[in-house]
Amino acid sequence: MKLSKLATEIAESPTFALNEEARLLRERGEAVINLGIGEPKNKTPIAAVLASGAKLTSGEVKYTPPDGLPAMKKAVIRYTEENYNRLAAPENVIVTNGAKQSLFNIFYSILNPQDEVIVIAPYWVSYPEIIKMCYGVPVIVTPEDGTFTPNFAEIERAVTSYTRAIIVNSPNNPSGAIYPPELLAKIVEFCERKGIYLICDDIYHKLTFDRNVAEPAWKFTSRDIENSHIIVVNGVAKLYGMTGFRIGWVVAPRDLVKVMTNVQAQTTSCVSPVSQAAAEGALNGMQSVVEALRLQIENNRNVVLQEMKSFNGARLIPPQGTFYALPDMRAFGTSSVDMAKFILKKALVVTVPGREFGMEGFIRLSFAGSVKDVTEGLARIRWALDPTSPNEIYVGDKKLIRDWL
Repeated sequence: MKLSKLATEIAESPTFALNEEARLLRERGEAVINLGIGEPKNKTPIAAVLASGAKLTSGEVKYTPPDGLPAMKKAVIRYTEENYNRLAAPENVIVTNGAKQSLFNIFYSILNPQDEVIVIAPYWVSYPEIIKMCYGVPVIVTPEDGTFTPNFAEIERAVTSYTRAIIVNSPNNPSGAIYPPELLAKIVEFCERKGIYLICDDIYHKLTFDRNVAEPAWKFTSRDIENSHIIVVNGVAKLYGMTGFRIGWVVAPRDLVKVMTNVQAQTTSCVSPVSQAAAEGALNGMQSVVEALRLQIENNRNVVLQEMKSFNGARLIPPQGTFYALPDMRAFGTSSVDMAKFILKKALVVTVPGREFGMEGFIRLSFAGSVKDVTEGLARIRWALDPTSPNEIYVGDKKLIRDWL
């Protein structure tokens, strides 16, 4: 069988692969804890449920415009004005099947073969793969000081005549780092001056802790949406815990949105009207649900910090946002892939290898679930790796004894 060289070189999603392995273990009755997937455990906001239910009840579940329903775009425009202090026209907005399709549409629309995109490590696993799917070249910039935040000189050195875009994700998946305003200001000024697109993945922008604020890139330019090189990606998956509805959007100059609309029309045609109705309901409904989720996740983050204090060998830079932690596990002397497999086999806890995020020797932990899962999951990991931890532990109703340290 002959297959596309490009397609066969695209990496499997490590998150989905590990989740599938965990599912199979659960079906065998194993007490698996999933600290791998980035999915809040809250219920869908009632405003979203009612809005999607009303759309279903109407029976009018048909094709929608490829760039999104007018009512949904209106909700995005309102959200953009309230949260970014920018006035968007309907022509500046496209609604997509999740923020992941937003990113694909952007890269497909702006990249020619061998064009480069600056990707800052640690990065979300899909950035390099989507760029490669669009015949682009991901250029990875890894902070040299051991933190999760680069300095501007490191980014500037990576720019060449082939650089088409820089992608910024703050708060950052997987580290939880928020990029400082002075760094963002320099990146914005540089991109506007050089004519390089700045793609802002803002999917976690309100999930911040300790009164930290993830400043929007638009704050650092006087240009309006139409004349700026800033492209903003957002969606309802993380802030509202609506991962299964698959609704994202892009706010960008209208010429780019027009091309993206053509791309979407020829791939997925349009976005489900039921999902759009749900997202519209969430955006227009009571926003206290976002704050409630943020508080719950901040409490989980505090539990992680407390539990990690007694974990000998692991080092963690406290997350400032998102619902992820990226502890440095290099002291245990094994690859992150082997470590994730070992933790799943011995402790029945799903984690994600840091290699997938450009950070070998680290593992990503999601604390989006319950406090019980976070606490017990970290206790199991510590039991499996830290020789100073108790030698015995209960996993479900089974007593396990550590005999490898």
